[in-house]
Amino acid sequence: MEPAKIIIDSVQSMAAALLAKLPILGLAILVIVVTWIAARIINAISRRMMERSGLRESLVALFCKLINIGVWVAGILVAAMTIFPSFTPGQIVTTLGLSSIAIGFAFKDIFENFIAGILVLAREPFRLGDFIECDGIEGTVEHITIRDTHIRQPNANRVVLPNAMLFKNPVTVFTDVKTRRITVMAGVGYGEDMAKARDVISEAVSNAETVNTDKPIQIYAKEFGDSSVNFEVTWWTGTDADPANIRVSRDKVMEAVKKALDDAGIEIPFPYRTLTFSEPLTISDAREQKD
Repeated sequence: MEPAKIIIDSVQSMAAALLAKLPILGLAILVIVVTWIAARIINAISRRMMERSGLRESLVALFCKLINIGVWVAGILVAAMTIFPSFTPGQIVTTLGLSSIAIGFAFKDIFENFIAGILVLAREPFRLGDFIECDGIEGTVEHITIRDTHIRQPNANRVVLPNAMLFKNPVTVFTDVKTRRITVMAGVGYGEDMAKARDVISEAVSNAETVNTDKPIQIYAKEFGDSSVNFEVTWWTGTDADPANIRVSRDKVMEAVKKALDDAGIEIPFPYRTLTFSEPLTISDAREQKD
């Protein structure tokens, strides 16, 4: 038999088999289309019901995603059984179980981030708009997906953090409360009256516009420094714990304390150095040495 005839016969047999399978393939495609429509309808109905129940937006998004995945898995299984009638649900489950082991090793990081994203969305340790810090990266949370979280840094750069990183490492949420406590050190000279210095600093902090006077202002002498007695000055910001406003508050308070101490004639000393020699020093006139 000529090679050309063998190829033609093979193509004809494949075409005949494809034509015989067309009704089944059409039915499978119809199942996929119905699955797509059903997923959209079920997703819309589920979202509306969960929003009416008062669930958090993050949980609504999580449940809708899981429901959508479940509908598509069911539709794909039905389509596969339509094309391969001998392929029973038990065999499908067994195949998925064996393949999931290999897929799990190959896409370990992806599945790790996926599971971490589910836990982050469910627990909601932070929300959209929160200012957070994790592993030295800080910024405002702009978007949370099932795999990663998008953060906008103060310098306008966007950082995409994998959810596994946020789940494994400590996360500091700066905007969890509306107010935040700030502490700075203020040093006065050893020759100054400590009680007077404390009163001057307290009044200056109280009059600063960014200080929340509803919360206590604490001023305590902390240590004897090299050149000064150091006071620990602690206050609360107004009503906004945004890091930018925190820096503004620190700036205003330090400016007010500096001006108040200067006006009161209280010294804010420079570092002093005392040199001790084991033998008396002879002081000579430089002009005599020149002569």
